[in-house]
Amino acid sequence: MGFPVAVKRLKDVTMADKEFREKIEGVGAMDHENLVPLRAYYCNGEEKLLVYDYMPMGSLSALLHGNRGAGRTPLNWETRSVIALGAARGITYLHAQGSTVSHGNIKSSNILLTTSYESRVSDFGLAQLVGPNATPTRVDGYRAPEVTDIRKVSQKADVYSFGVLLLELLTGKAPTHALLNEEGVDLPRWVQSVVREEWTSEVFDLELLRYQNVEDDMVQLLQLAIECCAQYPDKRPAMADVTNHIEEICRSSGSQQEQNPLNDIVSDS
Repeated sequence: MGFPVAVKRLKDVTMADKEFREKIEGVGAMDHENLVPLRAYYCNGEEKLLVYDYMPMGSLSALLHGNRGAGRTPLNWETRSVIALGAARGITYLHAQGSTVSHGNIKSSNILLTTSYESRVSDFGLAQLVGPNATPTRVDGYRAPEVTDIRKVSQKADVYSFGVLLLELLTGKAPTHALLNEEGVDLPRWVQSVVREEWTSEVFDLELLRYQNVEDDMVQLLQLAIECCAQYPDKRPAMADVTNHIEEICRSSGSQQEQNPLNDIVSDS
């Protein structure tokens, strides 16, 4: 019996087949439990196909923003923090492969989930394969301000994108709709403006506000996200430091959950 796979067709790849194969072999060599493994590829002229494991739970984007109606299962703090940690570990692994190695396209639709809500980072290494015609648009809300060529994304630009992803997890707002008001403010600037006015609790997704005893951890993760979204690259932390900080927050949340076994019993009033 076979197992399901996902096939991705690449467009706008302008490099020669030989160079493409070399690059894709490098992508295929990446091996970490928080990455979606590349199982095979097909390359023949303009037709370039990549074969990945199929992720049954879909993307973080769909989980966060899909079905916000009555039938929705709220996404709790523990699940969100574990998703953040898994994604951070996958990106940290990529960055550890060399100072020039970056993901290049971190966003919630590229964080896929297993049935137990473990993160698998997808699409790593593909941003460098597209042609120069694929111009960047800041509308997608994740791109670091210094990025002008989507084929040349630094590790610190990845950190910025990951910071936006953390803000998305905490606020429940999609950066792709991130022109959040008439002034066209993006998600990091909106969060910073709310925090500056000391209305910090107003930034959090309403689904998170029912978990009273983890508010300190949520604020810590919010502060980390804001650091990641610093305007200047040298002000942003390294991805390994980000992962260590999230691990500490998750450990803190775990101990608080043990101390308060009633934390999941929440009245609907």
